[in-house]
Amino acid sequence: MDSDLSLHFLRVVEQAAIACAHTVGHGDRHHSDHAAVEAMRKALDSVPIDGTIVIGEGERDEAPMLYIGEKVGMAAQGGAHLTEVDIAVDPLEGTNLCATGAPNAIAVLAASERGGLLHAPDLYMEKLVVGPSAKHAVFLDAPVAHNLKGIAKALDRRVEDLVIVVLDRPRHEHLIYEIRATGARIQLIGDGDLSAGIAAAVAGTGVHAVMGTGGAPEGVLTAAAMRCLNGEIFARLVVATPADEERCREMGVTDLKRIYTSEDLASGRSLVFAATGVTDGGLMRGARFFGDGVRTSSLVMQTNPHRIRFVDTIHVSDSEDVRIRF
Repeated sequence: MDSDLSLHFLRVVEQAAIACAHTVGHGDRHHSDHAAVEAMRKALDSVPIDGTIVIGEGERDEAPMLYIGEKVGMAAQGGAHLTEVDIAVDPLEGTNLCATGAPNAIAVLAASERGGLLHAPDLYMEKLVVGPSAKHAVFLDAPVAHNLKGIAKALDRRVEDLVIVVLDRPRHEHLIYEIRATGARIQLIGDGDLSAGIAAAVAGTGVHAVMGTGGAPEGVLTAAAMRCLNGEIFARLVVATPADEERCREMGVTDLKRIYTSEDLASGRSLVFAATGVTDGGLMRGARFFGDGVRTSSLVMQTNPHRIRFVDTIHVSDSEDVRIRF
């Protein structure tokens, strides 16, 4: 996959973020999500690729845009002989965060050559996300205390110094108890475990791991980010019912107890990950509107060549006498 496509994908997430940023704090999560989806879909169709959505908003009958299996890019508009690309999207990760104006809402996309992203069913997934220093010190099935000791040793600090991000859900009550019993600190979040996973892999964010159960599609996006950041995700699908099992088999998943790593979930040789802040977060600021345009903060990463860019963009209006603000 052409590395120059990373700038096209940057534009895609920027446009999605700007569109839903207009809805921040309005209290209508569905309207926010719809705005992001429409903008991302429109921007994707201007990218010179033969793209297929492998992780999107749902099945064709459930979502009018960006459904799993949908063709996007200029090839879908009649272009020929373009690069085949698999795409995973979350046009607005943190719909509730956007609707309430809370931190860490982002627009996200990951892409690879054909076959480079797992077609994950829309189920829950057990997850353990750590940065480069601790990826060989933890195991998904190890006791919480064992993993926290391993992380602390790898980072050369005390367990009490660690900050572990956990989604604030009733299903995590026992996990929260186990973490607190070690003396480690917890940061409970309402949504956005993908943003937290990225933070865990970047030194200096104050986040040292993410633990708990979240969405499987977000797990694949996290894996693409970990491939770029040299972090790691350990994950396993939560298959609770016969319907869940059937859903897995429809998506080509046969080993229902498999523990996945980032290489398994995002196996592509040429991966691109792009995210733009909608609301302010630890790594990216939210979209900021001013009289003559809008300013966005983005993270664009790729594996081939290995490159990580923090991008601050001012989108200037077409009016005369535009003033650029710092």
